[in-house]
Amino acid sequence: MKTDIYQTITDKMIKELEAGIIPWHKPWIGVSGTGCISYETGKPYSLLNQYLLNGRAGEWLTYPQVVKAGGKVRKGEHASMVVFWSFVLKTETVKQYDETGVEIGEEKKMYKYPVLKSYNVFHIDQCDGVKPKHNNEVVSYDHDPIQEAERVVAGYVDREHDLKLHIYETARAFYRPSTDEVEVPESRQYKQQAEYYSTLFHELTHSTGHRSRLNRDGITKMHFFGDENYSKEELVAEFGATFLCGVCGIDCEKAFKNSAAYIQGWLRALKNDRKMIVMAAAKAEKAARYILTGEK
Repeated sequence: MKTDIYQTITDKMIKELEAGIIPWHKPWIGVSGTGCISYETGKPYSLLNQYLLNGRAGEWLTYPQVVKAGGKVRKGEHASMVVFWSFVLKTETVKQYDETGVEIGEEKKMYKYPVLKSYNVFHIDQCDGVKPKHNNEVVSYDHDPIQEAERVVAGYVDREHDLKLHIYETARAFYRPSTDEVEVPESRQYKQQAEYYSTLFHELTHSTGHRSRLNRDGITKMHFFGDENYSKEELVAEFGATFLCGVCGIDCEKAFKNSAAYIQGWLRALKNDRKMIVMAAAKAEKAARYILTGEK
């Protein structure tokens, strides 16, 4: 029976939520050659794959790569799944009509659409006879995480001239698309700095969806609190905040209390849409990269 990749990923996250763990608060983001990386290329895996590999830092190989390197997988070790998008070309025949509505012929059009696929990998520590190809030192930051977070925020806000950022004493945190403005409480209103920056990055991630930036449906179209599209956009912002905290070296895992109501809300949303996690992670990674580099 063919594996439903979307459901497999969703089930993994649901299991953690049911155990009282909020997966996207865990420090499993790998950037700049850190975290989970490809043995073949040395590049970090995607945001979603970092999660699927449980943030186990180091090099990961497919079975053929293990054999090619002259090694073998130790008996009893189990592979982990990672995913990727493969684009498939599809031809459709479209009927053509004149201005009076009379059919005048047909035209073939080519469409390219993404298909989610998976493959299995092993951590290098699960193998014998394979030497690391890349630097696998434990991540250490040569910058102050708070200063780096301020640099990221300033770089983004200065570049996006129309975006307005308000940080003052308030009880609200939001992004308003109609006026292109973010509002968050001052850092002194939070018990931990990590919580402040995670909140700020959450709202800035929302702002990337503005029609002048990434033009994301979760922001450009009208949604209501608690509906399906609202939940999808919230998950994009949650993932985006975690990614950006990881880039800066801020550990947001300890900054939050995993409230029962919060967890139950996400359980309901994920059980109703098996594709939500995959799509949100992809959009969040694009949003975070936009904040960091301005690239679309």
